Amino acid sequence: AVENNNMNSKNYHKWRVYDISIAHFVHDVYSSFLAPLLPLLIDKIGLNYFLAGSLTLYGRLPSLMNPFIGLLADKIVIRYFIIFTPAITAISMSLIGLASNYFQLLVLLLIMGFSAAFFHVPAPVLIKNVSGEKRGLGMSFYALAGEFARAMGPLLIVSAVSWWGLEGSWRVMPLGLIASVILYFRLKKLKDFDVKPKFNKRPLAKGELKKLTSFFLIIVGYILGRGLLRSLLVTFLPTFYTSSGSSLWTGTSMLVMVEVFGAAGTLLAGNYSDKIGRKRTLIIIALAMPILMFLYNITSGYISVLFLALSGLFMFGSAPVLLALVHDYKSDRPSFINSIYMTLSFVFGAASTMLVGYLSDIYGLDNLFLYSPLLAIVAIPFAFLMPEFERNN
Repeated sequence: AVENNNMNSKNYHKWRVYDISIAHFVHDVYSSFLAPLLPLLIDKIGLNYFLAGSLTLYGRLPSLMNPFIGLLADKIVIRYFIIFTPAITAISMSLIGLASNYFQLLVLLLIMGFSAAFFHVPAPVLIKNVSGEKRGLGMSFYALAGEFARAMGPLLIVSAVSWWGLEGSWRVMPLGLIASVILYFRLKKLKDFDVKPKFNKRPLAKGELKKLTSFFLIIVGYILGRGLLRSLLVTFLPTFYTSSGSSLWTGTSMLVMVEVFGAAGTLLAGNYSDKIGRKRTLIIIALAMPILMFLYNITSGYISVLFLALSGLFMFGSAPVLLALVHDYKSDRPSFINSIYMTLSFVFGAASTMLVGYLSDIYGLDNLFLYSPLLAIVAIPFAFLMPEFERNN
């Protein structure tokens, strides 16, 4: 029972999908600055791999507030969350080059983390509302924007520090602020899809969560397995290449390539999951990952680069499928349900990054890449345990 009938519409409102996806792009361009700058920050501040990995944790720590943000988003006008948060993220992440110590980095990443939490909890709910029956496709465009942003963000910030130095990172801030002003005039048109449940008919959040406990436990296992590999292929990929003697541009180029292929994967996987099912799509992705990482390790030159790119294609493809699966579950508390998923995704993703950093300090980053196929295997049993919900509109 809701106050707005658009939630039940079967129509696919492509321009509204594009508007929300562009907001996602602007936000995530800036939130992706950390990984390509890690080699420079490690040298400037004197960080080991564990402390470097912990920076990701601080950026995701505010996601622990996601359930409360979800409850709030089920009560108020949620479109304003995605209007203003890209500007906040642009300000905080543009300043990390000016940080002179670990504490200052921590504060800036916490600010970005809160901004990201207030963006990523309500945005998929709006995507669900404007996508109608093509929810997988809508989630694909949303995820595509995020992955494309994480490909363009490193290029933007590495170009900036190449021109102006690490301390000149703040110069990219105006781009995000201008984009946010433009987004304001575009996104305020989403009021027709900003669904607000009737308070007297909403089920208790505790009851909703209890019914989905086993599902979210399976999600945790899958996220943990995916997170270990994602940490290697995203957070530590530029550092891996620079520590092997390559330039920062080479490491960044490899990251951008993985993200670009990952962006293509998000578009393909979400769309195909509408046709062949969410579970089957996740199983295919989980089975492909260890094979691709094994082939990456035993080959060299352009062939290994090709397998690295294909790994990005499959790895990132799971993101829109999981989002669509979560929103296939019929609930009058969609923001709260999404917030639980986002909390698990961010927290266990951050835990995976810290674990990879810790293991890299002990065994070496190159050895961790060598044994990456074993990390990829973790997600396979959870993919087979994943349920399928009847798709509601």
